[in-house]
Amino acid sequence: MHLPLRLPASEPGWAEPTDVVVIGSGIAGLTTALHLREAGLHVTVVTKVNIDDGSTRWAQGGIAAVLDPLDTPAAHAQDTLVAGVGLCDPAAVDILVTEGPSRVRELIRWGTRFDRNPDGTLMLTREGGHHANRIVHAGGDATGAEVQRALHTAVRRDPWIRLVEHALVLDLLTDADGRACGITLHVLGEGTPDGVGAILARAVVLATGGMGQVFAATTNPVVSTGDGVALALRAGATVTDLEFVQFHPTSLYLASSGMSQQPLVSEALRGEGAFLLDHDGQRFMVGRHELAELAPRDVVAKGIHRTMLAGGTDHVWLDARHVRDVTRRFPTITAYCHAAGVDPTTDLIPVAPAAHYASGGVRTDLHGRSSIPGLYACGEVACTGVHGANRLASNSLLEGLVFSRRIAADITRDLPPQADPAPLKDQLLKSCDDLEGVAAVADGRAAVQRAMTRGAGVLRSGKTLAETQEVLDGIAVTGRGNAEWELLNLLTVAAALVAAATLREETRGCHWREDFPEASDAWRGHLLAGLETDGEGTGGGNVTEKWEPIA
Repeated sequence: MHLPLRLPASEPGWAEPTDVVVIGSGIAGLTTALHLREAGLHVTVVTKVNIDDGSTRWAQGGIAAVLDPLDTPAAHAQDTLVAGVGLCDPAAVDILVTEGPSRVRELIRWGTRFDRNPDGTLMLTREGGHHANRIVHAGGDATGAEVQRALHTAVRRDPWIRLVEHALVLDLLTDADGRACGITLHVLGEGTPDGVGAILARAVVLATGGMGQVFAATTNPVVSTGDGVALALRAGATVTDLEFVQFHPTSLYLASSGMSQQPLVSEALRGEGAFLLDHDGQRFMVGRHELAELAPRDVVAKGIHRTMLAGGTDHVWLDARHVRDVTRRFPTITAYCHAAGVDPTTDLIPVAPAAHYASGGVRTDLHGRSSIPGLYACGEVACTGVHGANRLASNSLLEGLVFSRRIAADITRDLPPQADPAPLKDQLLKSCDDLEGVAAVADGRAAVQRAMTRGAGVLRSGKTLAETQEVLDGIAVTGRGNAEWELLNLLTVAAALVAAATLREETRGCHWREDFPEASDAWRGHLLAGLETDGEGTGGGNVTEKWEPIA
C-alpha cells in the first residue's frame, strides 16, 4: 500500500518563530506548555479545532495516584504491570507511580477542583484492575471537563503562550542534520489561499491524542484521527504497539444513531456496584475473573463481546438501578442516558464495546524523546512503555501529567538555537483510483471505519485482517484540504495497525486473535513500525514492522 511520505500541500505561505511548539491542547499538551513557561520559554500551542475539543474533557473516571496513606506505589505498579500483560516497561511504570502524586497536587495548584469528603480530604474511588481506592475525580463523572477547565484558564492567563486554534498539523520540519525544527500546518483563514504555513521551533512536542476515529464505534471525539502518529511515521520516527487498541467495555449503545462518538459509561459506575447482565437477566462476568465486572478492560470487553455473539445481540445491559445517588454521583452519564430515553434509576442501560484508547503510539524514552532528535511525544499519541498490552484504568491522564513534566525538564536542559529547515520532500502521492470531491473523501473515511471495526476491532483473525487490508488498498485520496489530509492520516495509522495485528499471532491484552487465542512467550516483545520509501519515485512509502523481543 502506497502511503504519502509528506501530505500533498502547498509550500508554507507564512512562518513564525517560537521556542517550542506543542501540538494538542489536552492534559498532555497544556501541562507541557505550562511547565515550559515556568522555565521562561516562549510556547506556541497548536490545536485542531478549539482548545477544549480534544479527548481530555470527555474523561469521566478520574486520575489514578497513590494519595491514600494505606496505599503504596508498589501496589499501584503491580496493578499496572498485571494489566499490561508482560509488555510494560517497569522503569516507566515506576516513574508513573512515584511521580504521579506530586503531579496531581500540581493540578490542584493550577486550580483543579477534585471531589472531597466532608472533612476536606480527597474523595478516592476504585476502578477496574485496581486493588485499592486510588482514583481522584471531579464532578462525580466529569473529571476530564474539570481538568480541561483549570488548564484552559491557566494557559489563557499567560500572555507568552500563543494559542493557534482551528489548525491541522501537516508535517514535521527538520534541519540538515535531521533534527526537528518546526512543523507545517493548515490554519483556516490565514496565509495563502489554502492556509498552509509553518511554525519554526527549537523543539516540537506531539500531544495530539488518539486515533479512535479509525473505527466506526468509538468514544473518541471526531478530531481523534491519528494525526500525530501519522506525522511521526511520515517523518521517519519509530512507532510501536499499535495493535493494542483498548475497547472500552461499556459505551452507551445507540442503535442507528449515526453518531461518530459514542457516549462513555464510565467503569466508575461499576466501581460503585453496577453489574452487567445478558438478555436473560443473568450476570455473566461472575466466574470469568476474580474481579468480575471490575476486571481489566480487555477481559470485560471480551466477556461482553462473547456474550453478544452467543446471544446474537448487539449490546448487553448494565444494571445501576441499585447504585445509591446514581443521578447525583454520575450526572454526565445520567444526562447521556436521559437523552437516549433511558432512566438509570429505573431502567437497564444498553452498553457495548467501543474503541477507546491506543496503548501504542510514537515510541519515546523516559524523557519523552522520540527517535528523531528534537521531537517529543506525550499523552495518548506516545508509547512510553507504561501501558504495555492494555492500559490500566485512569492511568492515561496520569501518564500525560507525569511525562509532560519530564519532557519540559529535558527540553530546558538542552535546547539548541533555531535551525533552518531542510528543503521539503517530494509531495507526490500515488493513488489507486481517480476519486474526486468531498463525497469521495467522506465515503473513504466511512469505508476505513467499517473495515477496521469489522476486521481489526475487538475480534481479529488472519482472515479478517487480510480482508481489512484489501479494503484499505482500494481507497484512493486526491485533492488537498483538511478532509483529505485527515483521511490520509487515518489510512496511515490503519495500515500500520493492521500490519502489526497481522504479525502478532497471539492473544495478549487488548489484542485478541481468534485464530491464536492464547498468549505466547515467543511474542513477548514489541513490533516497531516505520514508513519506508517504495523505491518507485512516487513520493510514497510502505509500512514496515520490525520485531524487538523483551530480554
